[in-house]
Amino acid sequence: AAQGLRVEHFIISSGIREMIEGAPIAHHFREIFASSFIYDHHGVAQWPALALNYTTKTQYLFRINKGVLAVDDDRGINEYLPRHERPVPFENLVFIGDGDTDVPCMRLVKDQGGHAIAVYRPRAEGAQAQAARLIAEQRVDFIAPADYRKGRTLDRIVHGILAKVAADHTLRALGKPD
Repeated sequence: AAQGLRVEHFIISSGIREMIEGAPIAHHFREIFASSFIYDHHGVAQWPALALNYTTKTQYLFRINKGVLAVDDDRGINEYLPRHERPVPFENLVFIGDGDTDVPCMRLVKDQGGHAIAVYRPRAEGAQAQAARLIAEQRVDFIAPADYRKGRTLDRIVHGILAKVAADHTLRALGKPD
């Protein structure tokens, strides 16, 4: 963990959970929240079990924030939990979004004091301009090409945010009486 932080990764996607779970990096994520199916005894998809869209995705930010990760735990997600008792404060969240269905989540994270990054495909016509519009509209804090390699712009932004989160935590701790 960088700078004394415990870093966890989650996916919140409108895509198909089973496809995401088949990706070679899936095991690096604590939880994958995505659309899924109900299967019969032969393993054939019968019916959608869960469908995520641009508005329902925000629910999963609150699940992470409150530590209520079971998608069927409606009671836990709706119970009052003071902000200072929540396991993952919004101020510590970094949300990386790559499409229109991520805009409500990016805005929510930013409005709650977290950090929102819009990534774009550099070669896609108009993609950078669309991401820049999210900055102008104050929906995100940063934009970067969707290049997740070490040392690239996105990597440097994320590491800068982690350094800020660690520094904020240290300063808050110093401000508390002994």
